[in-house]
Amino acid sequence: MSSPIRVCLIGAGRAGRVHANSLAHHAPGARLSAVVDGVAANRVAVGEEFSIDPRGRFASLEEALAEGEFDAVVITTPTFTHKPLAVAAASAGKHVFLEKPMALTLQECDEIEAATLKTGVVLQLGFMRRFDPDFAAAAERIEAGEIGQPMLVKSLTHGPGLPPPWARDLTTSNGLLAEVNSHDFDTVRWLMRSNPQRIYVEVANFKGPSRGVDTPNFYDNALTNIRFESGGLGSISGVCPCDYGYDARVEIVGERGIMQIGEMRGQSVIVCTSREQGLITPIYRTWPERFAWGYIREMEHFVGCIAKGAQPKVSAQDGRWAVASVLAGNKSWLEERPVLLKEVLDAC
Repeated sequence: MSSPIRVCLIGAGRAGRVHANSLAHHAPGARLSAVVDGVAANRVAVGEEFSIDPRGRFASLEEALAEGEFDAVVITTPTFTHKPLAVAAASAGKHVFLEKPMALTLQECDEIEAATLKTGVVLQLGFMRRFDPDFAAAAERIEAGEIGQPMLVKSLTHGPGLPPPWARDLTTSNGLLAEVNSHDFDTVRWLMRSNPQRIYVEVANFKGPSRGVDTPNFYDNALTNIRFESGGLGSISGVCPCDYGYDARVEIVGERGIMQIGEMRGQSVIVCTSREQGLITPIYRTWPERFAWGYIREMEHFVGCIAKGAQPKVSAQDGRWAVASVLAGNKSWLEERPVLLKEVLDAC
């Protein structure tokens, strides 16, 4: 029996804990052997929860690479740290699972990919919707031609919480389009089976002032229109914070029919206690709840690719296209005009 793949978690926040749970309880071919976090309380808490030896708890990746024993890393830190962490890990021969967004710029995306290609390690991007049972089944049915050639795709992601300070700042995150809608940019490209050609974005800031947000260029609503190389059309709605819960849905109109993925209801249970109150059904409260199986299956896939020496379904180029779409979107609303993807791609 082969030895388990030893994984180091870089970033012990909420996303890190989601991946740690998948590795600890749903990926028998892996073992969570180390954790890296600059906040001592975070790495101790994750270390205790997931039984990581105290000798495998580090304040930095540099310490972990010097003293730890692991085969792969899972990076869940803020976007502006992705490039240096991914390049350092790949250069040390460690396989890399990298949460979205891939990086801040296309040049950073290229440096990450180059580092992984140089050492031959696996690189997988954290687009978990591709592994969600509903989204994956829909993609297979579209590929099989059930609704014909996709003509129009509409995707939305509405998140309940106010983003942390670094995620509100365009210089450290690329804003809501990146932090919330990266999944949508990847999803519409994947389901349309075509690269984006032109993007136009409008943004608005409704709740920022009342919540004390004074970050320059902050916005909490974004509406994106897309023309694809195939001639297809797309739209993406982003709201954060939306307050009512977590909401992620997609609609695809094809030449022969329509397909819808997801719904607002978090459970199939409906309660009615009075005529005045009416029907009540729960909504998804958080993204880990909505995409629980997507997170599990993407980590199973990552571990399986390492074990088999296979290439992941979600590649560096998928991550790069999402970043390119975000950059084109930001250029669009800042300059108040439609932007061709070619402008962003040629500028790199």
